[in-house]
Amino acid sequence: MAMQYPIYLDNNATTKIDPRVLEEMMPFLKDDYGNASSNHEFGVNANKAVKRARNQIADLIHCDSHEIIFTSGATEAINLAIKGVLEKHTEKGKHIVTVSTEHPAVIDCCKYLESKGFEVTYLPVNNDGLLDLDLVKENIRADTILVAVMLVNNETGVIQPIKEIAELAHEKGAFFMTDATQVLGKMHVDVNEMGIDLMAFSGHKFYGPKGVGALYVRNKRPSPTILEALIHGGGHERGMRSGTMNVPGIVGLGKAAEIAKTEMKADEERIGALRTQLENVLLELDDTFVNGNRAQRLYNVSNICFKGVDAEDLILQTRMKMAVSTGSACSSAAIEPSHVLISMGLSNELAYSSIRFSLGKFNTINELTEVEKIVKEVVNNIRKLHEI
Repeated sequence: MAMQYPIYLDNNATTKIDPRVLEEMMPFLKDDYGNASSNHEFGVNANKAVKRARNQIADLIHCDSHEIIFTSGATEAINLAIKGVLEKHTEKGKHIVTVSTEHPAVIDCCKYLESKGFEVTYLPVNNDGLLDLDLVKENIRADTILVAVMLVNNETGVIQPIKEIAELAHEKGAFFMTDATQVLGKMHVDVNEMGIDLMAFSGHKFYGPKGVGALYVRNKRPSPTILEALIHGGGHERGMRSGTMNVPGIVGLGKAAEIAKTEMKADEERIGALRTQLENVLLELDDTFVNGNRAQRLYNVSNICFKGVDAEDLILQTRMKMAVSTGSACSSAAIEPSHVLISMGLSNELAYSSIRFSLGKFNTINELTEVEKIVKEVVNNIRKLHEI
């Protein structure tokens, strides 16, 4: 079978929809088009489908189905979580603790809240991208309402010890929120075991549709998590997110969750082996290294620095053969170096020389072998030109 170009290795930006997910969605784009809030047969059928999806997602993350709030995606879910919990609990204080390497959805949300009088502590990370737990503990105060720490970093794949961080937050009576966008459907997540109060995620990161996501909101002991709604107008989703439900998207999200529950262990083994092969070959190049902790890292991500090579130049020269990125798709238009890599202590030059390879379940060993050849050839050519 002939190789299909460009080879897609930007799965942390978005994934290809699983054909089984699309098949599940199609009836709700055609004949079962009812509003899930309507009482007639069309609406009842749509509502049943939404309930089924809610159960599928709850089963994946080990929570009760009524703790799932559907949104348009992780960005909305993050805004609802952070703004919603802070506005509801200002009697405790106005302090937030987060991390300098968070996704822009969290960082920009916190900066907005700073303009409204809230105080935000942005914790630094070590050179490997991991948080120092002692530093976390030192910065959670009696007036801290929320601690927000990403489970898996979208640029490096580094996994934070969120169970331990959640415990530190709860010791001071603070809520713990995590952005699980890059990990859901790829790694086992148990919100109760991990002590998570709020968790945001999107369907399109694990082979579901775009434009749909969810927020997990704890509704059980030690106490329910109460949020102030951002969107009003009908009282949908326990009053936290009003608006007509995106039934096809929700159905697709549920199906993606169901598939992930069954297949993610096998995906981890196969994709992890491909990532290992890719890294081993590319690290044969001189002055090349992996950014981030290589042990505490999700299996599908490899952020590699090719010293002396402009990453944008490499992407430009290879764009017809492969699709990769320098970091978050949400900040790809920015000319600044990755804030994640700078926070980890890299110089601007090294950050500008780094590329994120993010693999998915549709990648093959033949594709990875081809990418290895392409990258090595282009890196060597760029370096030779610089020597002239």
